[in-house]
Amino acid sequence: MRLPLPRRRQRSWDGMRFPARHRRRADAVGFDGRPGRPADAAVSNAGGRGAAAAAALGRPGIAPRDLAAEAMAGLLARPGRSALTVLGTVLGIGALVATLGVSRTAGNQIVGRFDKLAATQVVVKPAGADQPGASANGVTSVIPWDAENRLNRLNGVAAAATLSDVDLKGALVRSVPVNDPTAPQELNLAVRSASAGILEALKATVATGRGFDAGHSQRAHKVAVLGKGAAERLNITRVDNQPAIAIGEKLYTVIGIVDDVKRNPAVLNGILIPEGTAREQFALAAPGAVYVDTAVGAARLIASQAPVALSPNRPDLLRASAAGEPRKVRSDVEGDVNSLFLVLGGVSLLVGAVGIANVTLVSVLERVGEIGLRRALGAARRHIAAQFLAESTVLGLVGGLVGASAGTLVVVAVSAARTWTPVLDPSLPLGAPLVGAAVGLLAGIYPSLRAASLEPVEALRSGT
Repeated sequence: MRLPLPRRRQRSWDGMRFPARHRRRADAVGFDGRPGRPADAAVSNAGGRGAAAAAALGRPGIAPRDLAAEAMAGLLARPGRSALTVLGTVLGIGALVATLGVSRTAGNQIVGRFDKLAATQVVVKPAGADQPGASANGVTSVIPWDAENRLNRLNGVAAAATLSDVDLKGALVRSVPVNDPTAPQELNLAVRSASAGILEALKATVATGRGFDAGHSQRAHKVAVLGKGAAERLNITRVDNQPAIAIGEKLYTVIGIVDDVKRNPAVLNGILIPEGTAREQFALAAPGAVYVDTAVGAARLIASQAPVALSPNRPDLLRASAAGEPRKVRSDVEGDVNSLFLVLGGVSLLVGAVGIANVTLVSVLERVGEIGLRRALGAARRHIAAQFLAESTVLGLVGGLVGASAGTLVVVAVSAARTWTPVLDPSLPLGAPLVGAAVGLLAGIYPSLRAASLEPVEALRSGT
């Protein structure tokens, strides 16, 4: 007759008593350690024949809370080694977050500066003036002398000025009108004529002195503004003593020296003279080009209106060019920076994954006796594998959290040091811990399979 075993205690094959909580494991798993088989208990009192009782309680399992507790206990048993193991993942995730954040911030900053300079500039020239041999083909300028005033009346124009190359007919430039052996030799410098608003239109800064105004142009005064490079070659560093230069046989008083130019940097190596002076002294026929500084977002509109404003009867004779969209610049910058640093972040992640795998494998070898005891008490192979997988996943998750925080701090620190506005995709720091957990999970597959393959008897014998 088959009788149920007592609820509180159950005798094993060798007569040992088990507590009730171990009885439940034994009933579910079986004393042979194989999952899914009912436990058969035989109690023999007289001659090898007795009553055997079996209770099939379903498939074995482990609660997620218990699994997390076991994993944390295994990691906290050696906190120093766990911290060093997490360091590799921290570096990898931190490098990825910092790289993507800094690249996006830098791209946004470059696009902002692009908007202030190139995206707000419009250049108007005669159609065909940029073609090779334009002067020989008879391309003439139809830009009027009052182009600056016409364009300044358009809504969205911040500054406008004409700029033309002056034909010196072979004349050279020197800094003194008499023969002085200590003075520089005659130089072949580029001379350009401009209207009064040229410094504002080119976003130029004057190191010393001033620029010329509309009165200089109207009265054809012989004044000049030197670029920084031209001033150095002419050995002129100050204008308070009213230095003079000779362009051919004509003397010009230097009233200012330009130190920096945001647009058309060729001006730094040449000489600027008033537009009216160039008309009278060098027979300048018409302005060669118009440079326009616009408000942000108005460049394309001004480019379409400028030819009509300058030549209402024949706007097709003028060509206005505006800068392209900054989106391509942004994508190019982000792509270049990402391709450079993402490799470093990937290598760091690989190193972190190898470190997690090595430490988890060492932990398996050190805890062989514990694994054997768990198997003997009824733990299935998947329970052992799940425990070590949970430990490696927790290591990766912690590394991802710390790495995402460190990478975000790096982005903020770099932006603060450069006075930039930090730009970071919100999904990046939120998804970084999941990437770390995935790395830890993949790194723990082999050690967990190694632990699950240990047989209870061999594990107990090796552990003792």
